[in-house]
Amino acid sequence: QVELVESGGGLVQDGGSLRLSCQASGRIGSLVPVTWYRQGPGKQREFVASIRSGRDPRYAESVEGRFTISRDNAKRTVTLQMNSLKPEDTGIYYCKYDDIWGQGTQVTVSS
Repeated sequence: QVELVESGGGLVQDGGSLRLSCQASGRIGSLVPVTWYRQGPGKQREFVASIRSGRDPRYAESVEGRFTISRDNAKRTVTLQMNSLKPEDTGIYYCKYDDIWGQGTQVTVSS
């Protein structure tokens, strides 16, 4: 059974950057997407970005051009580079592989 552990969250100012990582404990298939979601205060969980292979990233419109998702299957890691962060990016960020969720990492962007 694969387990996912997110890391890299924290507190940054408006316009700052963070780099989130999702580490899988076991082998992950390159054809199965790994997806980042987030849940802001009082909001529903929403799609952020996903990647199935190194050449197939997809992004929510709200983060397009600011966030970059990448994947290293050998290291079993999916990374979300977040630049030009905004207060509305605040929330708990989760990664998901197949039907497996990580525990989440908190991102807080102060204005």
